[in-house]
Amino acid sequence: MNRAPATPMTWGAVAVAIVAVGGSGPLMAATAAPALAIAFWRNALALSVLAPVTTVRLARDRSERPDRRTVLRCAFAGVLLAGHFATWVPSVTMTSVATATALVCTQPIWAALIALRSGQRFSSRFWVGVLLAVLGVGLMTGADVTVSGRALLGDALALAGAVLAAAYVTVGAKIRAGTSTTTYTTFGYGSCAAVLLVACLIGGVPMTGYPAHTWLLLVAVTVGPQLLGHSLINWALSSISATAVSVALLLEVPGAAALAWLFLDQVPPLLAWPGIVVLLVGLAFVVVGSRSAARDGVAQEV
Repeated sequence: MNRAPATPMTWGAVAVAIVAVGGSGPLMAATAAPALAIAFWRNALALSVLAPVTTVRLARDRSERPDRRTVLRCAFAGVLLAGHFATWVPSVTMTSVATATALVCTQPIWAALIALRSGQRFSSRFWVGVLLAVLGVGLMTGADVTVSGRALLGDALALAGAVLAAAYVTVGAKIRAGTSTTTYTTFGYGSCAAVLLVACLIGGVPMTGYPAHTWLLLVAVTVGPQLLGHSLINWALSSISATAVSVALLLEVPGAAALAWLFLDQVPPLLAWPGIVVLLVGLAFVVVGSRSAARDGVAQEV
């Protein structure tokens, strides 16, 4: 693909995207609402913005209207996304924001391993990165063992969220080959919101009655990570390689840690920091060593 030259504005957009996506964990941890309700509302609110835009586009151009098979595939991707949010959102309230964010950022590893089953091969640099990442995860979870069983469960949920995000991105990459991003996200977010709504109703999760401060945080997590962050990342890909953007997005972890420290007075256990550093180094190796997988999975769902 021929890209326009990267400009300071492009890299500035990447920087804003990193801050926006990095704010996901701190914002959700600060939101005084049940985890499943947070997951539902950030998708439902995003859908309320995207649906009118998609409706107008499809009304103007009949050729872009998805067929039934495409709609069903988008719905399946939405189910995977719902699973991601149902595990990732609770994790930030059970373990530290920095730890949960670092663990969910292992998504590129799982996406690459899924591609491996399809016959794709990766360089030795990739496998070195995987080993470093596994070591980092071991150090981080080992640190949380000294904190509480709840923190360890949060680690497990964050990892599950990473696996589900990788599956979502893998399925979505195939759908987006013949479907516009707006159409794909509208149907995907719609399916995701519907699944989470059913889960909330079955579980008796309160969906309303929150204070105004909570609603403001729900809007912030929707506008920031859900809409602004991913939109700017997709725009930057027109002039910056997916590999470079993916490596830059790893700065989301220290960014989330800084925001959690500033606004939540939350600091990960001292023993967790070596693991976070080793994990990030490993993920950088993974991204660089699996360029094609990175091209499909750059936009992380957090």
